[in-house]
Order: sequence, then structure tokens, then C-alpha cells
Amino acid sequence: MKTFSATPADIEKKWIIIDAEGVVLGRLASIVAMRLRGKHKASFTPHMDMGDNVIVINADKIQLTGKKRTDKNYYWHTGHPGGIKSRTAEQILEGKYPERVVTKAVQRMLPGNRLSRKVMTNLRVYAGAEHPHEAQSPEVLDVKSMNPKNTRS
Repeated sequence: MKTFSATPADIEKKWIIIDAEGVVLGRLASIVAMRLRGKHKASFTPHMDMGDNVIVINADKIQLTGKKRTDKNYYWHTGHPGGIKSRTAEQILEGKYPERVVTKAVQRMLPGNRLSRKVMTNLRVYAGAEHPHEAQSPEVLDVKSMNPKNTRS
């Protein structure tokens, strides 16, 4: 029996929509990363972009466990000496771009290579409930009902 290796003609991409309201960040990010990479498919091929297009809505209503909302820091450097800066997860979630918390969590669950950067273009994250992708008729993936640990009250 030969090992199956997918070609671009074999790849079939779907559109999936996930509601992030009340879902734990890490659990959501791991499910989204798996869907983006295509590991949920039987025809998974590691060197191909096999994954689905994922839309995440209500990213501003994501849940963090423990004291991560106040204690988790996101760092960046300005490029100048002594230019390290940081913001807490709470500051980002209450700021102008709360969807960046979800985007960063998914990005860090993917390998750091060229394929991951291509795969990340298939992710769309929106802070609110509206999204402009109704024409693609996305399927709803209910992450809350997958496992009771996926949500926090």
C-alpha cells in the first residue's frame, strides 16, 4: 500500500465559523490551529495547505482561566535600546483590537515556518458578532458542546 500524498487538485477547503463567546482561549486556539492546518482530515499531508478557512466571532468575549487576564503579558520591542514594552491580556481585550489575543494564541500553536504564515491567512477573527463572509455560507462549529471544559461561567 502506497502512502497517500495530496496534490493541489485533491484539496477541498470549507468555511467554518466559531463563536468564541465564553470559550477558554487555549482550547479554542488549539481547535482552530488544528482546523487551519488540516489535521482533522484523513487526507492530511504535512507539506500542503490542507486546512479550512476559519472565521472566529465574538473574540472580545473570550475567557481566560485563573489570573491570566491580569497576569499574562504580551511583549514587543520597539527596536531601540531599552525599548521593550508590554501589555496585559486585559488591556488588549479592552483596547481597540481585542481580536489580536486570539490571533496570537493560534499563531503560537502553529509551527514557525513559511507554511504556517500561509495558513494564517485563512484565519479571520472579529471582535463582534458581524462578519462579511455570509456569501461563503460557513458551517457552524460548536466548540462549547465539544467538551464541558471548553467553557467558563
